[in-house]
Amino acid sequence: MYYTAAYIRLSREDGDKEESDSVANQRKLLQDYIGRTEGLVYAGEYVDDGFSGTDFCRPAFQDMLRDIRNGTITCVAVKDLSRFGRDYIDAGAYLERYFPKLGVRFISVAEGIDSLYREYDMMLPIRNIFNEQYARDISQKIQAAIRIRQESGDFIGAFACYGYRKSGAVKGRLVVDPYAAGVVRRIFSLYLQGVGKREIADILNREGILCPAEYKRALGEAYFNPNCRGTGSCWTYSAVNGILHREMYLGNMVQGTKHQRLREKQKAVAPEQWIRVEQTHEPIIDRQTWERTQRLLRGKSGKPAAGSGKNLFAGLAKCGDCGRSMVKNTWRLADGSCTGVLYCGTYKRHGRTSCTPHALPQEVLEKVVLQDLNHLIAQIDNLREWVYGRCFPPGEGHAEAGRKHGIRTEYHRIRRLKQAVYEDYREGLVTKEEYGAYLADYRKRETVLQQQLYAAEQEGSPVEGTESPWLRQLLESGRIGQLDRATVTEMIGEIRVYEGKRIRICYNFQDCIF
Repeated sequence: MYYTAAYIRLSREDGDKEESDSVANQRKLLQDYIGRTEGLVYAGEYVDDGFSGTDFCRPAFQDMLRDIRNGTITCVAVKDLSRFGRDYIDAGAYLERYFPKLGVRFISVAEGIDSLYREYDMMLPIRNIFNEQYARDISQKIQAAIRIRQESGDFIGAFACYGYRKSGAVKGRLVVDPYAAGVVRRIFSLYLQGVGKREIADILNREGILCPAEYKRALGEAYFNPNCRGTGSCWTYSAVNGILHREMYLGNMVQGTKHQRLREKQKAVAPEQWIRVEQTHEPIIDRQTWERTQRLLRGKSGKPAAGSGKNLFAGLAKCGDCGRSMVKNTWRLADGSCTGVLYCGTYKRHGRTSCTPHALPQEVLEKVVLQDLNHLIAQIDNLREWVYGRCFPPGEGHAEAGRKHGIRTEYHRIRRLKQAVYEDYREGLVTKEEYGAYLADYRKRETVLQQQLYAAEQEGSPVEGTESPWLRQLLESGRIGQLDRATVTEMIGEIRVYEGKRIRICYNFQDCIF
């Protein structure tokens, strides 16, 4: 007697026909065949619904292999070979090596294959090759269709990137998530103030802000990130770094960053081959903030030595001759104090044979920049209007009324669900454990929605919400009293340092004044 497993598989990605290859159709065919065939005993079914036949790492298939090794299954029956798999190499290995080694009988009903009565003929590998080629053709057609949608600016991912959510009204479009967008803006703001990526992650974790993976799950999305360990907030250096590099926040749709071929692992695609479509959705970060951030990310400025103080001009000060970033050396004076001097990075690494020192005390550069900045600011007629127009471009930070209404509607829906599940618990329709699980989930989603609504309500008062104290000081006193990292990155695009302590400052806002 052969204890027979009915193996069933269906995947529209493989081009399977929904009617003839449906799970119900396969189940009926196999049960009828096993029931009328002498020597076969029906031992259950193993169903992989929605799993491609080009990969054998399918949950039900792996369960069946485990039962085969345990000896509870001694025969496998399928509707046809394409249900078993569409990878002719692995399919042949299972049918011609693995199953015979374990004494497992294999039956393909539609093709009349039964390993008990005769060995596989030369047509078996040919059929497997045709099955794989069919899957390969379907895969190419699907990829071509996806690429057309990507090139038209449609978002085709399963989950929107952090800061956005899928539009419920227009398929393939993204809309801003006010709460998450506020976190994204804060990350960019902190980085421009000189806060490191790891320190930003620590700040967010200390404040209990949910990381992107946990935030998506709190909204009820079935999202899983294998790099996120534990159940609490787990902001990391890589998560912050990924957000700072993500061009999607500029309002551009960027897709096609990875590619996968049949029987191959997913591979990264060169950035110049990515599919970019500009202005497909509302930006979270304005272009000026984006460009300043990218310049700093490309600067590769080293960490200052202990006790030397921060290098305010890291990534901004360049050698006027070779173009390499200036690096800071700290010298201890006779009185025990320290002073910082900027040197050409090429000179520091390769010596005078490549470039000259271009030495400039950082204190001198700070005084010159501060004096020149205040001179330029004094020439601005309407300072308040200039600050609002430059730091808070039109449209940024203003939530649409419809978006707020959607958040409120979802919030009230969750509250009604909380009440309904409590009534079900009182009536004995759900157990105490089920009620506790539902309640915890609803409370978590309710908290997230409250935060989203608060963030949306706060939009529209940009100066009170900003994390740049120098802006408030500028508006109050009409001048900058002391340089800090935020001021430097906001105002300055680049500083060129030449021999003889000559410098050339390129500001981000000169065109707005002259």
